Amino acid sequence: MVGPNTFEFKSYDVPQPEPGGLVLKTRRANVCGSDIHQYHYNSPALKQAVLGHEFVGDVAALGAGVKTDNAGTSVHVGDRVVPVYYVTCRHCPSCLRGDLGMCQNALREWSKNPDQPPHFFGGLSTHYYVSPDQYFFKVPEELDDAVAAGANCGLAQMIFALDHTRLRDDSTLLIQGAGGLGLYATAVAKERGARVIVIEGVRDRIALAKQFGADEIVDMNEFDTSEARVERVLELTTGKGPDIVLEVTGVAAAFPESVALARVGGEVVSVGNLNVGEGFEVSIAPGTVTRKSLTVRGALRYDPWYLNRALAFLSRTQERYPFESLTKQPHAFENLRDAIRDGESRSVARASIVF
Repeated sequence: MVGPNTFEFKSYDVPQPEPGGLVLKTRRANVCGSDIHQYHYNSPALKQAVLGHEFVGDVAALGAGVKTDNAGTSVHVGDRVVPVYYVTCRHCPSCLRGDLGMCQNALREWSKNPDQPPHFFGGLSTHYYVSPDQYFFKVPEELDDAVAAGANCGLAQMIFALDHTRLRDDSTLLIQGAGGLGLYATAVAKERGARVIVIEGVRDRIALAKQFGADEIVDMNEFDTSEARVERVLELTTGKGPDIVLEVTGVAAAFPESVALARVGGEVVSVGNLNVGEGFEVSIAPGTVTRKSLTVRGALRYDPWYLNRALAFLSRTQERYPFESLTKQPHAFENLRDAIRDGESRSVARASIVF
């Protein structure tokens, strides 16, 4: 990125990895919702940085000492792997208290201008440099690239977020939005026996939500106001409201609706809203949270080992859910702008690039 809505293609020599690091040749990369925020220059930390963080690649070179991934599986040149897109320094206060997903140096590499060596800091690039401070995991042979690419960050994030709720087999989970995150969350919740209600307005995404196991859909074309959606959800839950509301829309106005939707004593988890400042602010009465005794939690990133759990989840369930349907026809690298357009228009759950 060189400015708002403006990027350039640049070329650099592919580096050799330092001890403990590795270099990947990218196979496939997705356009995540946070990439769209970065494209519009709404990310406070990622300005003149390389786009992309949800991808799969082949090992092109291994640094000295790298013989296994972070799960202890042997790795060799040519193996497919997925890296955790952020750094875990293991020295900052967050890491020292065991909160590796919130490492204070998490974006140390990704935030760099690619003119700095080793250059390849983002997933929307022909190669990717994995720092010795990044976790990475080998991709099971049975997973297609189109399925494996979404393990990081979409699926890993959803497993982590739902693990930190009181989700049980008798819970009702309401998901605001059926993009990639919402569809992954639907599959995870259904595997745990929960009832899932999805709010969505894009026809193709509604169809996908049903394929991923959603029990009920609240169609925003029919219920086109917040009040109407809240009333409909109350009807579906015999007047109580859902136990957990998961916001994955990236739309600020969805948050006060989350609070209105949740049952008394329920939980609200906000994942999609990353942006702060003017234009991303909403009005809410704090007393609603107090009177309903709600637990409200934000979820940014995930503990790095959740990426390995995401790969295992895909291997275990790929016959039950159409993960390959999250992306349609992928774009070529030189048509990156078209992929960003598709991601922003929500015409696909996950726009994709192949190299």
